[in-house]
Amino acid sequence: MLTTRFVTGAPNWVDLGTPDLEGARSFYGALFGWTFQDAGPEAAGYGMFRQGGRTVAGGMTVPADQGPPAWTLYFQTPDADGAATAVREGGGSVALDPMDVMDLGRMALFTDPTGAGFGVWQPGENKGLDAVGEPNTLSWTELYTPDPVADLSFYDLVFGMEAHTAETGGPGGGAYTLLQPSGTGQASMSDAFGGVVPLADDPAEAAGGPSWTPYFEVGDVDAAVAEAQRLGGEVRRAPSDLAGLGRCAKLTDPYGARFAVLRTGGAGGTGGAGA
Repeated sequence: MLTTRFVTGAPNWVDLGTPDLEGARSFYGALFGWTFQDAGPEAAGYGMFRQGGRTVAGGMTVPADQGPPAWTLYFQTPDADGAATAVREGGGSVALDPMDVMDLGRMALFTDPTGAGFGVWQPGENKGLDAVGEPNTLSWTELYTPDPVADLSFYDLVFGMEAHTAETGGPGGGAYTLLQPSGTGQASMSDAFGGVVPLADDPAEAAGGPSWTPYFEVGDVDAAVAEAQRLGGEVRRAPSDLAGLGRCAKLTDPYGARFAVLRTGGAGGTGGAGA
């Protein structure tokens, strides 16, 4: 599962682009207990979602004419410019060229060969999220793609990312492809940070197209779903138990950004990881 022992190819940041930052702050504040801290005038409206004084996500206003509401997942890299070269060589595209973010680090935004967007973060003063894998923080990720074989080859080229098949009762039933940073060994939920799901296997994702979906840990999936609905969110996939993974549900915030909630561990309302 995710930890803050960030290595090359591991998710180390996640942020929200939304047309209504004030409304999103209210929604996620009520749902997860997050507060929001503006990063200052030099950050052009970007800020940090915080929990207990620790950064758990970023967020900024993205006008509707500049892109759809979305959560973006970032992977650690020692060289954002090298990653951009590898992305192009692998058949992906560069949506935002590598750029310095003050002295905090260097970032870039890409699209993989099937159309899923993602970013990279090359740490400077900011090493990444302060907390993951805890209640109300990023805990799991999934790539939804129409061509898992092509995408796995692409991410291996860019990050050295490893894929292993595990019998965990994944979304399509049976085998589930786990993603791990390079060098972590055989398939293991403890070493994996996410999974890969053929887009056609999950109707909740198919309509939105290829994507990386972030999962946030919660203490009670069913209660989180009910609260999200009360706050104006929508349910894309109702709470369900998945053998070997736990209990999870897929949601959309009031402005259209897709995400999921889970509780890791056993089934029967006491766990979740993946969908």
